[in-house]
Amino acid sequence: MDEMNDRTCIVTRQRGEPDDLIRFVAGPDLAVVPDLKRTLPGRGCWVTADRVHVDRAAAKNLFARALKNPVTVPPELGGQVDTLLARAALGSLGLARKSGSVVLGAAKVEATVRSGKAALVLHADEASDDGLRKITQARRATVHLGGPVVPAYKLFSQAELGLALGGTNVIHAAVLAQDAGRAVLKRMVALERYRGAAPDDRLTVQAIAAEDTE
Repeated sequence: MDEMNDRTCIVTRQRGEPDDLIRFVAGPDLAVVPDLKRTLPGRGCWVTADRVHVDRAAAKNLFARALKNPVTVPPELGGQVDTLLARAALGSLGLARKSGSVVLGAAKVEATVRSGKAALVLHADEASDDGLRKITQARRATVHLGGPVVPAYKLFSQAELGLALGGTNVIHAAVLAQDAGRAVLKRMVALERYRGAAPDDRLTVQAIAAEDTE
């Protein structure tokens, strides 16, 4: 069976869908390289898309057997994958901003959520409890009134969000439910899952991401 069709985690030995796994290949120097876009040439292997399984595959030296090469595993492979996933998420967020699909500021985010136009909400690590509470209330009220579920993520610092969004003081942001918003959502889901924290409304978010055909 073709490797791209036989997506079996080398840790759990269970098959999975592409978005549930991360592909790895051997680089030119025989170091293990994550292939998040699944485009790198050569024999690949698959690992369940979370930090626990990537670290386990590295610790047990499962890559050499799966890749059929005396590969070396970078000491911070798990952290390297996290960095790549975070970079992809912030990159998609930056593209959404350029397309006019991002709203900034607590009051505007709350209004966007209540209007039913938000695909997701982002909070900086430094967000205050009061700011979180008001936007959370808006998200719950929107659902109660028959509007969409709007997932919220707290994955980045104020500085990281500011850099991606071209602002110096980004604490709260909403991404509109457009094509750009769906791309951001898909990448936030992947990063949240990799870090092992279950987002609220997880099943709904995964269902939305599964519809994305990028």
